[in-house]
Amino acid sequence: MATLSTIMDTNSFRPEHREMLSDDISRLTDKREKVLGNSYRLFYRNPVHLVKGKGQYLWDASGKKYLDVYNNVASIGHCHPAVIEAVNQQMQQINTHTRYLHERILDYSESLLETVPSEINKAMYMCTGSEANDLAIRVAQAYTGGTGIIVTQEAYHGTSELTSGASPALGTGQALASTTRLVQAPDPYRVKTDNMAKWFANAIQEQIDDMERNGIKFAGFLADSIFSSDGVLPGERGFMQAAIETVHANGGVFIADEVQPGFGRTGDAFWGFARHDLVPDMVTLGKPMGNGIPVSGLLAKNDVLSAFSDHIPYFNTFGGNPVSMAAAQAVLQVIKDEKLQEHSQKVGAKLLNELKHLENQYEVVGDVRGAGLFIGFEFVTNKEDKTPDKSLALDSLEVLRDEGILTSVAGPHGNVLKLRPTLAFQEHDIDWLVSSLEKTIKTLR
Repeated sequence: MATLSTIMDTNSFRPEHREMLSDDISRLTDKREKVLGNSYRLFYRNPVHLVKGKGQYLWDASGKKYLDVYNNVASIGHCHPAVIEAVNQQMQQINTHTRYLHERILDYSESLLETVPSEINKAMYMCTGSEANDLAIRVAQAYTGGTGIIVTQEAYHGTSELTSGASPALGTGQALASTTRLVQAPDPYRVKTDNMAKWFANAIQEQIDDMERNGIKFAGFLADSIFSSDGVLPGERGFMQAAIETVHANGGVFIADEVQPGFGRTGDAFWGFARHDLVPDMVTLGKPMGNGIPVSGLLAKNDVLSAFSDHIPYFNTFGGNPVSMAAAQAVLQVIKDEKLQEHSQKVGAKLLNELKHLENQYEVVGDVRGAGLFIGFEFVTNKEDKTPDKSLALDSLEVLRDEGILTSVAGPHGNVLKLRPTLAFQEHDIDWLVSSLEKTIKTLR
């Protein structure tokens, strides 16, 4: 039997929950089951019917207000007026593809490339993060002549054939590629080591050596620098440097998946990889760059990308279209104008400090860690043996939902709350979140 997907099945509605539903929700779930494919999942045992969003808040069909502490796709806040205006204006002019000239894609690319190290100087665009990571893997293979890709044990990088084969978080029902190798995530709470940098670099070297023994040439290491699907593991700043040096020493490339940690979210830097003073060979971006508009990107060193692009034409019909570029331009400008990176650092630090009080106070809170507005809140049966408490985590999601807090779980055991609000999250929202969490813990204890 296939192992359940940690990102799809842990927090999800199931038919046995149907008896608890209201008539309206039951009607919608029945209709959904009738017309949509069975691969889809709904959040929560009692699904939420959302009809409106603004900033960090959402409203359901009954008018109930929620605090969104999960949705990084609407990165600068739901229905941000700057994005709405930019998309509306461009839609009234033209929307076409990149085989015609247009200023939007060029102007945005210049602005975006200014935010990354100067060695990274080329951009390409797609519609989804999956497509961006798919292309990055293809480029890595062309540049190195290898096929072997290393990811962490609970990584998620997409749903295409290539990316699902490097996304163990999808569960064993989705087979990994024979050329994929896994390393344990660098989790300071659970990994016993005095030198995480060395430990992680050695773990990567072991998998490269295993590839060589099996006749697989190493192509690259694909990771998001906060290891979000592995349970949100920011680590000490700079600890990843030894690992990436190992990747390069073995002829591979480093692909920084910035779909989740990018665009100022971690506070310390504009990009997640920049927290560790890294210069990736490629950077992949997803829908947060357009605040939910289907747009994604690949940024790369010219010599790395050329190994692919000098030989293989690439065309993504509406990747980089003027409307998507207008949304992306608006997002980038808002992040700068509203100083959202600095905001994420300041408000995230205050939120983390308040959550740490719960860690110190309650036996079932094993570890709280994060960077900026990206925090992992881990439930355990007790602090001494650190046994993951998945049931408590999943039950807490339902109580939090009733309290108007929307979030979900991550990590290999499904016991880590993934607190990842939009960057519109404010200091005055902290009390709602923290008090609801404390009430939840008291209720479930």
